[in-house]
Formats: sequence, C-alpha cells, structure tokens
Amino acid sequence: MIEYDQQNRKMVLKLVYYGPALSGKTTNILKLHDLISRQERGELMVMDTVGDRTMYFDLLPFFLVAPSGLKIKLKVYTVPGQVQHDSTRNAVLQRADGVAFIADSQLSQETINCESFENLEKNLSIVGLDIEQLPLVVQFNKRDLSEIFPEEEIRQTWQATNIPIFMASALNGWGVLETFIKLAELTYQSMDQRYQLETEHGLTRDLFLAKLFPQEPE
Repeated sequence: MIEYDQQNRKMVLKLVYYGPALSGKTTNILKLHDLISRQERGELMVMDTVGDRTMYFDLLPFFLVAPSGLKIKLKVYTVPGQVQHDSTRNAVLQRADGVAFIADSQLSQETINCESFENLEKNLSIVGLDIEQLPLVVQFNKRDLSEIFPEEEIRQTWQATNIPIFMASALNGWGVLETFIKLAELTYQSMDQRYQLETEHGLTRDLFLAKLFPQEPE
C-alpha cells in the first residue's frame, strides 16, 4: 500500500517487476534505467541473493512535486524468479502499489509462466493485497526470439482478464517504456481514487506522466 505521510506531505510509491527466472525482469529494469534521463532517476542498486538478485532504483530520487506541494517518490523493484527465493519475493511485494508481470514468450515456457503467475496471486494474498484491485500489467518479453507464442493467441487467452498486455523485446529496448508508462498510469488512477490527487493536489494524470517523463531538450 502507498506510504503516505500527510503531515510532511510526502508519498512513496513502490512498483514491482515479477515473473519467472530469466523472463527478462532484470533486463527491463536495466533498459528502463537507461531510457530515463539522469536527473529523473537515482542509482541502480542490487541486493544479491544466492543464484539470483533483486534490483531496484528510485525513479524520482528528489521527488515529483504536485502543485499543492505534495512530494511523490517512485521506487521500482524486481524480484528474484528462482523458486527458492519465495520469501524474498514476499518481502519485496510488501506494500507494492503496482506490479508488472514479465512473461517469457517462448513456447517452452508456458507452464513456467502459469506457475509464476499463480505464485504471484498467492504471494499477493499472503501480504494482504488483492490482485483484482492492484494496478497490474503483463508483458510478454523475448518477442525477438523464434519459437514464440503468436501475439493473437496471447491476446485471445488474456482478453477476458482485462489486464493490459504488452509485447516486448527488453534486450532490444522496445515495449519496455510502454509497459512502464501504462503501469504508472494505472497506479496514478489508484492513487487519485484514494487521495484525490487531481481535486486536492492539482495533479492530473497528464501532469503526473509529464513529470515522470519530461521531454528531453533538443
């Protein structure tokens, strides 16, 4: 859940990249970190675990400031995909405000993707979060490889869930920013419903996204 300090007018949001091992969570984070201008992001940090690693960085290390003066900081995390690190995944999911599930598009990974998504549902429940209410997007990564599920089949399979689906090749950099922007947008909507960001703080959706991704000077 959102960390909100009303007295000091500060809010900290936590977005988590979840998915099976080697699906491309780390590559997404590395590419996203590269795509964001230096003044809008902090240092990339790594928490080592045996055989895997958790990465995170502050997207807005000096806070996004709403017209009302409310300061908002965004933290972006990955979780380790290895089964033996389930306790670490739970710890990272604590107080998550939005999740990007990174699936592997390869035909050979269908069962692993399903097991990992089921694991996400279970762990969200353990930490007291409702997957039906939590901002959530799904990215099918590794679209640059052969032997992958057709996009049409993926979209037909997921259509009934109403979860936004993105195709990506994190290694090549496409689909990464689109996935993250949609997650940020859904998270804004969730925050706005709870804290009236637009009416009480003057922070519209468009202004929120513009402050996250300012235009680079030409």
